[in-house]
Amino acid sequence: MTEFDGDAEPSREPSPELSPEPSPELSPELSADLEVDPALAAAVLEIEGHIATEGWDQPGRLYALVDTAALVEREPALAAAMGLDEASAQGSLTPIEQDELPNDLPLEIALESILWPPEVAGCAAVVERLVLPPAADALIPDDPASAEEFAREHPDRQDVRIVAGVTRAGSTYCALRLRAHDDDQSVVGGADLVPGLLQLLGATLEEPGRTPGHEGES
Repeated sequence: MTEFDGDAEPSREPSPELSPEPSPELSPELSADLEVDPALAAAVLEIEGHIATEGWDQPGRLYALVDTAALVEREPALAAAMGLDEASAQGSLTPIEQDELPNDLPLEIALESILWPPEVAGCAAVVERLVLPPAADALIPDDPASAEEFAREHPDRQDVRIVAGVTRAGSTYCALRLRAHDDDQSVVGGADLVPGLLQLLGATLEEPGRTPGHEGES
């Protein structure tokens, strides 16, 4: 499918209310891939489930993923406020939504200037996109504005919400929900469903060695 950027607005303010919810269990279909990191997949699905309760047509969002055990040890008061303790911390990641990025900057462009601090174990992004069937590829105009209008007016277009996450260890996971099949059982998960976005997210976790840009907040 061909993917089109919508208005990829940045994330809202930090949402600690995500974390008190139990980490979702992975279905056999989602956990069948042996390359999937269970902690990362659980964090991505947690974010997806939280975003889904707020409906569609939302701005893009960016999350830091922090090791829950380290968070409990380093910030006990914050962890307690988020409903986290040592028992819940074992082998899990806590998503922390980041402050808003510039409204006129697409998330994919903003990611190119972000470098996370060492205490961030991974990151995740949420974007909504229009996708078209492969048969429409040859008809897409070259002009970006015309291409977007073409996609929005195409009768076979699909709205999709993408939640993609990566870790410093190199694990990746994505969860996709189609607007036409807006139920939890229809969420598609996999380690490499949106390679381009995963690559951009992974670059924000690289060791210092390039020019630092906007530093993410944990």
